[in-house]
Amino acid sequence: MRNKKIVLSGLFIAFGIIFPMIFHTVNLAGPIFLPMHIPVLVAGFLLGPICGAIVGILTPILSGFMTGMPPIIPVMPIMAFELCAYGLITGFLFRKTNQIYISLVGAMIGGRLFALLGAYIVSITIAPQVSPMMFVFGTLAKAIPGMLIQLIFIPILVKFITNNKEISKVLA
Repeated sequence: MRNKKIVLSGLFIAFGIIFPMIFHTVNLAGPIFLPMHIPVLVAGFLLGPICGAIVGILTPILSGFMTGMPPIIPVMPIMAFELCAYGLITGFLFRKTNQIYISLVGAMIGGRLFALLGAYIVSITIAPQVSPMMFVFGTLAKAIPGMLIQLIFIPILVKFITNNKEISKVLA
C-alpha cells in the first residue's frame, strides 16, 4: 500500500505541474483558476493528510524550479506553505468527518492562514518587500473563480473516484 501512495503522490505532483502550464497559456489564468490547488486537494482526500501535505509542499517547489511558475522568490515558498495546509487539512478533516464540503472549506480557510504565515516568514527572511496581509488578501479576490471551481469540481471528482469500484481498487 505504501508503494501505491508514493506512485499516486508522484502522479498528483505531475498533475500539479502540468495543469498550471496549460492554464498559463492564457494570460493570468493560473492565479484566477488555481490549477495547482486541485491535484493537491484531491491528493489530500484520496491519499490522506501526510501524502496530501507532501504533495502540497513538493508541487510548487518542483514546479517553480522546473517551469518558473510560481516564481521562486517570493511566491513559491508561500505557496508551499499554503498547499501543504490544503493537502494536510483536507486529508485530516475528510478522515475525521467523511464530509467533502467541510473538509474542502476547512482546507481553503486553513490554507489561506498558512499562506499568511508563509508570507510573514518570507517577508522577514528573503523578501522584505512582501507585505503578508496584502499578498494573501490581495490575491483572494482574483482567486474567487478558482475557489468556485474547486467547490463544484472537487466534490464531484472525489465522489466519482470513491464510488467507482475499479478506481477504488487501485487506491486501496
